[in-house]
Amino acid sequence: MKSILKLFVFSLMGASLFLGCNNQGTGVANAKMETLADSMSYAVGIYLGQQIPPDDLKSLSTNLITQGLSDFAQETPKLNDDQVRAVITSYTSQQTAAQATLNLEKGQAFLEENKTKEGVITTASGLQYKVITEGSGESPTSEDKVKVHYTGTFLNGTVFDSSVQRGEPIEFNVTGVIPGWTEALMLMKPGSKWELFIPSNLAYGERGSQSIGPNETLTFEVELLEVIKPDTE
Repeated sequence: MKSILKLFVFSLMGASLFLGCNNQGTGVANAKMETLADSMSYAVGIYLGQQIPPDDLKSLSTNLITQGLSDFAQETPKLNDDQVRAVITSYTSQQTAAQATLNLEKGQAFLEENKTKEGVITTASGLQYKVITEGSGESPTSEDKVKVHYTGTFLNGTVFDSSVQRGEPIEFNVTGVIPGWTEALMLMKPGSKWELFIPSNLAYGERGSQSIGPNETLTFEVELLEVIKPDTE
């Protein structure tokens, strides 16, 4: 996942990352950039910082990062390649597990409150939806394709994906998406626009996906533009 890939930048440069190190280094406040190599050295530090999620970066020791780079440059690292990979894997697994627990708790609290709001319907699976516009006609089946416009957001309102913003609707098989979408689409009619509130087990689960973290509850505004029957393709 993204966090592992970012942390592996450190392993490639021989940075020794130790679990449980929360002491932040103060750095060298008065370091001067008098040559291009000086500027490059400082730029490398900034670049490394940019590769790490802010919450992860705050939990690491900049002193030990600097020491790891120094030891690697002098060919005296205290950890071999296998140990570096093991530490990064363990740390990332620990951070992911903590984030998964936090996301699950936030999602459950949100859905518990949301289900009491006017117009919100909760299905047996735990999917919640609210009808914005009701369409007409025949709902799609598991054999059909659909054309939709959608906007996906996190619980904090941040948009993570949107065909509306791209200005281009998308077509896909009804069963070719996350379970929460499949269930909702088979309840919708052409012309419908619904707001979906999808618990993590009906979305991307514990593994997440790209920018979507583990156990994230997601919301979507979905407009069903067209049902495409197999014999009409």
